[in-house]
Amino acid sequence: MLLPLLVLAACGDLPRPYQGNPGATAERLALPPPPRLAVPPTYAAYLPARSIPRFSQAVAAALQAQAVPAFAGYHKSGDWRLELRAKNERSQVTPLFTLVDPDGRGKGTVEGKPVPSETWSKGEPQMLKSVAEEAAPRIEKLLAGVEAARKQSDPNSLYNRPARVALSPITGAPGDGNQALARQMREKLGKLGPVVQDSPTGTDFTLVGTVEDVAIDAKKRRIEIVWRLLDARQTEVGKVVQLNEVPAGQLDRHWGDVAVVVAEEAAGAIHDVIQTQAGRR
Repeated sequence: MLLPLLVLAACGDLPRPYQGNPGATAERLALPPPPRLAVPPTYAAYLPARSIPRFSQAVAAALQAQAVPAFAGYHKSGDWRLELRAKNERSQVTPLFTLVDPDGRGKGTVEGKPVPSETWSKGEPQMLKSVAEEAAPRIEKLLAGVEAARKQSDPNSLYNRPARVALSPITGAPGDGNQALARQMREKLGKLGPVVQDSPTGTDFTLVGTVEDVAIDAKKRRIEIVWRLLDARQTEVGKVVQLNEVPAGQLDRHWGDVAVVVAEEAAGAIHDVIQTQAGRR
């Protein structure tokens, strides 16, 4: 999802109120459901033998399209799993998808769209694909609800405590930009609630900031600032991009109030990503 964020001055003396065409965006990634979701093949779905692994693969693929970390196969310790079953009533088969947590506790069942028994018994790939794709959004919704409830009940989860964010050294800025941006980001993001620290020890996220300074012509330069938010597994969960043109030489020494505004606007978008990851949105 792209959202307007910040405009650096396209012309005139800095610092002063920014103006011009919007040139920056914040990209926010959806909160993932539980760590891994196994979709094991099973005879309980009343399919011909050749179609049993096909159904497992079709369901896993449909869930992956919904940004669920699913895979076709048997679960290992710590994995969630989706049990595939079916009920046959009045010449119709209703697929059943039961979510099971790593401790073997059922967390809910989604009923698929009924299929005529004769059609189901053939187990054709296109039919299995259609069934999987129809049910996948509702399975993802069940997963998201279970994960949200888990976060709310866990006193140690991000839902119930401030996030800890490691701020990596900012690189690429001319003048004192690296230091100024880091100083302002610590202050602005910290005021919004997260605990900002230099050490990655015990943190939930890492914030990486890079600046690219490119000459457009003798009078103008393009400044692009990219903030990447990584989770504890170093997977990118959000990105903020700030981009516009500035007069040549304007930021070669001191960033001053420019760093203040840049950090303030970026910190707000980064905080929104953290709130989403914590399940508060």
